[in-house]
Amino acid sequence: MLRVYGSAKSRALRTLWMVGELNLTYDHKDWLPRSPETRTPEYRALNGNGRVPTIDDDGFILSESMAINFYLAKKHKSSLLPADPKQEALAMQWSLWETDRLDRQIVNHARHTKDLPEAERSADAAKAAWDEIVASFDVMEAALSKSDYLTGPAFTVGDLNVAAALFRALSLDLSRWPKVQAWLNRCWDRPAAKKARAMRA
Repeated sequence: MLRVYGSAKSRALRTLWMVGELNLTYDHKDWLPRSPETRTPEYRALNGNGRVPTIDDDGFILSESMAINFYLAKKHKSSLLPADPKQEALAMQWSLWETDRLDRQIVNHARHTKDLPEAERSADAAKAAWDEIVASFDVMEAALSKSDYLTGPAFTVGDLNVAAALFRALSLDLSRWPKVQAWLNRCWDRPAAKKARAMRA
């Protein structure tokens, strides 16, 4: 059986969304990042970084949420992984792009605008993160002006990976980027996305 280590309040959200899309049966270890459970020798033997998510798929151990999602989509022959190599490459392109251009930036912006205690927030850090987010949303807006999804007309693992990372953007004013806003809402309106989001409660 598939086992997923990681809380929906972490990057494991991506993986929990994916297993929902694939309608897989799985065992869930609902562990937060840096929780005591992730520091045990047993878990470090699975993931030397002590990070989440990690999966154990009948003895196959894999970490890093993007890699996990591509693996699961391919293993289960899901249409979320495009059959066309060019479309598959685009799904990978957007997934990797997100890790560089939005993942850290959206987290830092949230931390320095609302998550951290007010005394620990930095207006400069929030602005620096926001400036990078704006540039990235501009890139996405241009791409989404050509198609409904990042890789073409259909929702793929690339859209899932990016949209999951943009969970915090659901509460942002995205009116400057109407295509991004519509795309993000389409992605998060999917039943598997709603189920994963509910797990954050």
